[in-house]
Amino acid sequence: MEGKALIPILVSLGLFAMVFGIVYLRNRERMAMIERGMDPRSYKAQPAPYQNLKWGLLLIGSGLGLFLAYLLDRTVFVNSRNENEAIYFGLIAVFGGLGLVLSYNIEKKELYNDNK
Repeated sequence: MEGKALIPILVSLGLFAMVFGIVYLRNRERMAMIERGMDPRSYKAQPAPYQNLKWGLLLIGSGLGLFLAYLLDRTVFVNSRNENEAIYFGLIAVFGGLGLVLSYNIEKKELYNDNK
C-alpha cells in the first residue's frame, strides 16, 4: 500500500526533471553559440536526407518481427502459452536491427553512386 503512493510522486518528479534538463541543455547550447559569435535564432538543424527511410525500415522490420513472433507463438509454441514473452522482444529487436542495416546499405550505395 505504501509503495502505490510513491508512484505518482516519482512520475511527477521524473517528468519535471526531464523538462528541466531539456530546457537547461537548450539554454546551455544557445549560450555556447553566443560565446562563439553565432546567432542562435538563425541556427537551423542540418537536414537528414535518409531519416524517413531509416524510420520506415525500422518500423517495417519491427512490425515483421512482431508478426513473426505472433505466428510462432500461435503455431510452433502452442503448448507453452505463457512462456514466450521473450520471443516477441527478441524478434522485434532482430528485425528492427535488420531494417536499420538495410537502411545503412541503401544510404551507403546512394552516397557511393553520387561520388562517382
